[in-house]
Amino acid sequence: MRRTTVCALCLLASLVCSASAQRSKTSEDIGTREVRGIVTDASGKPVDKAVVQLKDTRSLQIRSFITDTDGAYHFAGLSTNVDYQLKAQHEGHVSSTKTLSVFSSKKIATIHLKLKRS
Repeated sequence: MRRTTVCALCLLASLVCSASAQRSKTSEDIGTREVRGIVTDASGKPVDKAVVQLKDTRSLQIRSFITDTDGAYHFAGLSTNVDYQLKAQHEGHVSSTKTLSVFSSKKIATIHLKLKRS
């Protein structure tokens, strides 16, 4: 009987911890989002090692990401209450600046960037 009680208490404690962690993750995710995309050259080919800059328009902080071999980039943990500007650069080529707006309700936004001559 005593062993059954101990096992039941351990199971109950495990369930409470799991539920608490899930609740914490959900509340953390409510105010965040992410952006991802692909950087391509003028012909549409993905660009490896392009530098993508993400600028927080409120704090003016800039984060950078160097693209993968498939031209992909991503930024996570972005506030839903801030506009962000994105642009890419690679070997003298730049993209136009794109904006991730506070009016976008997507949790995962996709913004592709196309390089052109600077």
